[in-house]
Amino acid sequence: MRISGVLAPSAGLAVRLTLGVAALLAVSQAAWAQAYPTRPITIVVPFTAGGPTDALVRTLSERMQHSLGQPLIVENVTGAAGTIGVGRVARAAPDGYTVSVGHWSTHVINGALYPLPFDLLKDLEPISLLTSYPMLLVTRNGVPAKNLTELTAWLKANQDKVSVGTIGVGSAAHVAAVYYEHLAGLKFQFVPYRGAAPALQDLMGGRIDLLFDHLPNALPQVRDGKVKAYAVTANTRSPTAPDIQTVDEAGLAGLYINIWYGLWVPKGTPAAVKAKLTAAVVEALADPKVRQQLTELGQVIPPRDQQTPEALAAYQKAEIEKWWPIVKAAGMQGE
Repeated sequence: MRISGVLAPSAGLAVRLTLGVAALLAVSQAAWAQAYPTRPITIVVPFTAGGPTDALVRTLSERMQHSLGQPLIVENVTGAAGTIGVGRVARAAPDGYTVSVGHWSTHVINGALYPLPFDLLKDLEPISLLTSYPMLLVTRNGVPAKNLTELTAWLKANQDKVSVGTIGVGSAAHVAAVYYEHLAGLKFQFVPYRGAAPALQDLMGGRIDLLFDHLPNALPQVRDGKVKAYAVTANTRSPTAPDIQTVDEAGLAGLYINIWYGLWVPKGTPAAVKAKLTAAVVEALADPKVRQQLTELGQVIPPRDQQTPEALAAYQKAEIEKWWPIVKAAGMQGE
């Protein structure tokens, strides 16, 4: 309401009240974020306890709680290849008390496999890249090839009868094998397994010919001479297995599959809260004891400049742009 072009007193009061409330809310939110955390933080692991993701989180959380001053509770929320656990965080209150940990499969590949009820890039905000490791290309000992070039030639000559293990549709083992097919002009007969352990067991028993396995999982069997290793799926050698060639060195440049881990929070989480979580991760990854433990798990810690939210956001987006077309072109669909 206006009187002679002047804002009426009641309207002016309403504007002042609105501005005052907004300012009060901003101050309250800033004070709340500064006090964070005041209670335990839940980290949702989208897989069963005892797996590599679980081991990574428990190693980091023990050190992070010293920085944050509150316990970090690991909650295993399983189902649908990790989508249930990730979705729980995407729908959680954006207050910093529910955090998502995941990796290349849960926060990249699943978006191409499933009609997700959340957006991996828009509904979650990055905290930090954690660690990574390459896949390892291994075969049964009876395969005659002495190197990757010879292996590719042998596979081409026998591809109508070669069997390749996968850990389910869209798993890293499956996507890596499909990518190998694409780059080398091969065609495989896939044998699905419910887990890496039975697939590796069948490889050792000679019941399948080839498998892309997680480096930490397959390396002990390579060291014991139970399977043959041809290359790591990276352009630099792994510090865990420095004697194994990269795919570039072995003769198939570009066959890169990097299993990386990250931490995310729900969209709308205050910047100050995210900064505290990132700082806690950075401090944990710099701790000599934590670094040694992670190295023993076969994990590679990224350089400091790659531990930022911005670096994780850019990396995740680039990985989605690379892998989604490959997964969709192969006709993969989540089970």
